[in-house]
Amino acid sequence: MLKGTQRETAAEFLGTFILVVFGVGVVAQVVLSGNQNGNYLSINLGWGLAVTMAIYVAGGVSGAHLNPAVTLALAVHRRFPWKKVVPFVLAQFAGAFVASAAVYLTYREALGQFDHGVRQVTGPLATAGIWATYPQAFLSTFPGGFIDQVMGTALLVLLIFALSDRRNHSPEDKMAPLLVGAAVALIGMTFGYNSGYAINPARDFGPRLFTALAGWGSQVFSANQNWWWVPIVGPCLGGILGGWTYDLLIAKHHPAPAVAD
Repeated sequence: MLKGTQRETAAEFLGTFILVVFGVGVVAQVVLSGNQNGNYLSINLGWGLAVTMAIYVAGGVSGAHLNPAVTLALAVHRRFPWKKVVPFVLAQFAGAFVASAAVYLTYREALGQFDHGVRQVTGPLATAGIWATYPQAFLSTFPGGFIDQVMGTALLVLLIFALSDRRNHSPEDKMAPLLVGAAVALIGMTFGYNSGYAINPARDFGPRLFTALAGWGSQVFSANQNWWWVPIVGPCLGGILGGWTYDLLIAKHHPAPAVAD
């Protein structure tokens, strides 16, 4: 029987698997069907619901961080034990990688029908973007893309801190996963155009590494002026910034708890 940190990391692995298998799955369905089975709205809703289901799977065991940026923000601002940061992050990356393989195996024949077996990172038959995020042609890696990822993740962590703040208008435990999922869908609907709103290093790097090994090659790292590092570094800084902003303007100004007579 798994106990302690091992039990929690197992939950992070499975929760991140659920997040990515449904999130990447909805993108695969839309792209490989030529937008006949979904559109950008369904992608946003799919990712939001994927987050919701992942939190229901893992939340009661590990807190369902599911995102290295969230884990880091909790360590910086909420006294999450630093000794657990690396095990949680590794579990998140592993869950995302395995989920990517699951989507690939499920859609392998549809993928072959779409690109005729030629795995492409760019161009009209590109499919690498099903798994990882790639920026629009107009977007600079720095500062444009970097700001994009910092902003999106800052908003995500700010909303997570608000929804989990027992001294604010936080929801009941059973409703919180749905609202965090709604927050992710909202970010996608409003800040997804530039680069696909990765806002999660594990969600982006795990699938990117899988594609590098599964036929797309090293171009998944060199494409778009070596874009790959932006969805890793930007979200980590953004998560810290979002948590700091919430605490600065809200959490630090809660009245002191009433003392019982």
